[in-house]
Amino acid sequence: MKVAILAGGKGSRLAEETVTRPKPMVEIGGMPVLMHIMKIYAHYGLDEFVIALGHKGNFIKRYFADYTTLAGNLTFRTADGGPPIRNTQDTPDWTVNLVETGEETLTGGRVKRLKPWLGNGTFLLTWGDGVSDVDIGKLIAFHRSHGKLATVTAVRPPARYGHMRFDGNTVTAFEEKPQTVEGWINGAFFVLEPEVLDYIEGDMMMFEHAPLRNLARDGQLMAYFHEGFWLPMDTLRDKKVLEDLWETGGRPWALWEKP
Repeated sequence: MKVAILAGGKGSRLAEETVTRPKPMVEIGGMPVLMHIMKIYAHYGLDEFVIALGHKGNFIKRYFADYTTLAGNLTFRTADGGPPIRNTQDTPDWTVNLVETGEETLTGGRVKRLKPWLGNGTFLLTWGDGVSDVDIGKLIAFHRSHGKLATVTAVRPPARYGHMRFDGNTVTAFEEKPQTVEGWINGAFFVLEPEVLDYIEGDMMMFEHAPLRNLARDGQLMAYFHEGFWLPMDTLRDKKVLEDLWETGGRPWALWEKP
């Protein structure tokens, strides 16, 4: 089962970070958020990725070119000048397809352009800027159980402001909470059948608009409710929340670190 990741947007709301690189390459804990996302899927045994490139796509290509050359331990034989010997014991065994999908193409168009790379089976799809501790195994099992064309992970939206607790008029606690406790929104982390691509008409169609609305109209869109952690890196504030969680060791999305 292949994992499609949209990594071609311009990230205008994170302009301070994306002036020189695409948003999926903005780092959390010294590692691009794109790699965080890939490690989430790889934790569940999913190791073939199809990444839709667009804005500053060459940056992502260079990253993986360097990664496949330099990752892991290297041994150099200085006497004969031979090529370095790589120890790849700790390097993930992934297949990463980097696919050009156009500079201005919208999300639906990018998904449609990935069709030749996705094959004829069920595939997964997410955006290149959101992390979660969603159980991908249970998500896939839920999708297979209902027989519809599409499953979307429904999540709680990020909280915009701090949360206060009171005893009468006394504030007893002030907490920065990454998510609210009311309402559900589209958290990506989709599981899709190839027929979903027929709902996308062209490059200038947002996947979140007509395709999802029409799938819902046809009774082909199911929701997997995820009560746990989810956060997109849309703004500098979001980046700071993720950085703080990483540095303090919370890291709820870092499933690959858990036993």
